[in-house]
Amino acid sequence: MKRGLGRFFRTIQAKLIIIYVLLILIAMQLIGVYFVSSMKHTQTTNFTKELQNTAELMSIYAGQTLKGDETLDDEQTLETLNKFVRSFINMNGVEIQVLDVTGKVLTTSVPTHMEYVGRKNTETVVNRALQGMRDNQEVIIDEDNVRKQVLAKPVYSNGKLVGALYIVASMKELYATIEGINRIFLSGMAIALGLTAVLGVILAHTITQPIKEITKQATKVAEGNFAGQVPVMGTDEIGQLSEAFNYMTRRLQEALNANEEEKEKLASILTNMSDGVVATDEQGQVILVNRRACKLLNIKQGEVEGSPMSEVLRVPQDQIDEMVDGKLNWMLLPRTEEHEGDEDSETILRISFTPVHRRGEGMTGSIVVLQDVTEQEKLEQSRREFVANVSHELRTPLTTIKSYVEALGDGALEEPQLAGRFVGVIQNETERMIRLVTDLLHLSRLDSKQAKLRKQVTDMTEMLEDVIDRFSFQFRNKGIAASVVIDPDIGKEGLVMIDRDQIDQLLDNLVSNAVKYTPDGGEVKLVAVLDSSRSMLHVSVQDNGLGIPQKDLERIFERFYRVDKARSRNMGGTGLGLSIAREIVRTHGGDIWIESEWGAGTQITFSLPLTSMKAEGSEADEW
Repeated sequence: MKRGLGRFFRTIQAKLIIIYVLLILIAMQLIGVYFVSSMKHTQTTNFTKELQNTAELMSIYAGQTLKGDETLDDEQTLETLNKFVRSFINMNGVEIQVLDVTGKVLTTSVPTHMEYVGRKNTETVVNRALQGMRDNQEVIIDEDNVRKQVLAKPVYSNGKLVGALYIVASMKELYATIEGINRIFLSGMAIALGLTAVLGVILAHTITQPIKEITKQATKVAEGNFAGQVPVMGTDEIGQLSEAFNYMTRRLQEALNANEEEKEKLASILTNMSDGVVATDEQGQVILVNRRACKLLNIKQGEVEGSPMSEVLRVPQDQIDEMVDGKLNWMLLPRTEEHEGDEDSETILRISFTPVHRRGEGMTGSIVVLQDVTEQEKLEQSRREFVANVSHELRTPLTTIKSYVEALGDGALEEPQLAGRFVGVIQNETERMIRLVTDLLHLSRLDSKQAKLRKQVTDMTEMLEDVIDRFSFQFRNKGIAASVVIDPDIGKEGLVMIDRDQIDQLLDNLVSNAVKYTPDGGEVKLVAVLDSSRSMLHVSVQDNGLGIPQKDLERIFERFYRVDKARSRNMGGTGLGLSIAREIVRTHGGDIWIESEWGAGTQITFSLPLTSMKAEGSEADEW
C-alpha cells in the first residue's frame, strides 16, 4: 500500500494535482488573510467610532446635567442621569459610568453594578480624563477572558471640568461575528479546495492520459511492436507531441525495416558466399563466422565465437600480430582434412586480413576472408609442369636435330651412308615434334571449346570393326588376337549420334596404347554395352598387357604423364593421348576411367550419354 502511494505521488498526475491545489490554497489564504484582516479592522474601527460617538453625545448631555458641585447632591439630577444612562445605551455588554470630578461613580448603566456607585474609579483612563485629556481609550481582557474596550472622556459644563464619562464595551459579539465569518470563509475554502482537487484530477487526467498513451506506445515500440498509434486528442502541444510520436514511429519502423532488410541481405550474402568470412572485435575475439568459413576450417559456428583468432585459424599469434600491424596482408595456409576410410586431402587457404577502423577510436576489429585456392594452386602447378614438360619434350628432339645437323655440317655429308642415317634421325625427330605440336593444338582447341561436334548417325558395330581393321597390320605383326563385342540391345536401339572423327581419334589412341603395351601373342578386345538404366553407352578397350601400377592410376590422364618415361618416348608417344581422349569424352558429355593392375592388363572405359543421341536419318548435327 505504501509503495503504491509512493509510486502515485511520484507521478506527474499527482504532482499536477498537488501543485494545482497548493496554488489555489495559497491564493485563498492570501485572500483570506487580507479579507479577515480588513474585516476585523473595519469592524473594530466601526465599533470604536460608534463607541466614541456615543461617548461624545453622553458627555455633552452629562455636562448639561452636571452644572457644578451643587448639583452632585441633587437627587433629581442623579435620577435624571441614571435614567438617561440606562435608556440611552442600546448596545449589549456596554457599561456606562458617570463620574464626578474626583472620580467617584455617580451612576452606572448596569443595575447589577450599583454597588460601584459612590466608589472611586481608579482606572488610568479615568485619571487621564479627569486631567482633561480627551483621547483615553484602551482594550483590556477581564478575568473571564473577555476582550473589552474601555473609553473615558472628560465632562465639561460651561468650560469647566465637572466630571468624567467612563464606558466599558464588551467586544465578544464583535469577535464572535468575526469568528463566524472566519468559519464561513474556511468552509467555503474547504469546499473550493475540494472542487479544485476534483477539477485538478480531471485536468491532470486530460494532460497525463495522452502522456500515458505515448508511454505505453513507446514501450511497445521499444519491444519491436509498431502496430498501434497514439490517439491525437487535440491540436495543442500534447496533440502535436502525439502526432510527432506517430511520425517518429513510422519513420523508425521504416528505418528498422530497411536495416533488417540490409541485415538479411548481408546475412544471405555471408551465408552463401563462396569465400569464408571471420570477423573479430578490437580484442581479437571472434564475433562472426559464416557457414563457408566453418566448412573450410572444419569447425562448428557456435563453438568458436569469443575464441581468439589464432586458435580458430590455427596460426601462430605472431603472424596474427603482423597482419594487425599491416606488415602482412595475406598468407597461404595449407590444411590437411581427414576423411574416414579415405586418404587425407590437403587444401590450401588464402587468408586476407582487413582491419576495421572507426573515426577517433582507431582499430575496432578486423575482417578475415578465407578463399579455397586449392584448385588454383593445382592449376598453377599443372601449368608450370606443362610448360616444363613441353620444354623438355621439345628440347630432346631439338637437341638431337642440332647435333646431327652440326655433324652433317662438319663433313658427314661427304659420307653417303652416314649422311643418310643422320637425315633419317632428323626426319624421325621432326615428325615426333610435329606429332607433339599437333596434339598440343588439338588439346588446346578442346580446352577452349573451339572444336565443334559434328555429330552424325553412326553404327557402333561398324565403327569398332573399322578400328580393328585399321590396326590389323600391327595386330598381325605382334600376333595379337583382336575382337569386338557388341551388346545385342545396341542393335535393337538402332543407330547412335556422335562425332565420328573425334571418337575415331579417341579409339585410335586407346587401341594404339593397347598394342604398344601388349606383348606378342596377347589379346585386345573392344566392348560396347548399355548400362542398367539404358541411358549411357559404355565402350571399353581391354588388353592383357603390362598393366599400370596402382600408384600411377590417379595421374594417368595428366598431360605428359608417363608410367615409364624412357620406354614411352622410345615408342613414339607424346604423353598427351589419354589427356586428349578425356577431353573428347567430356566434350560429348561422358566420362572416362581406367581399371588396371600391374602385370594383369588394362581396361579403359568411356561413357556417352544416350540422351544426346538421335536415331534419325539426318546426316549431321553441328553443335
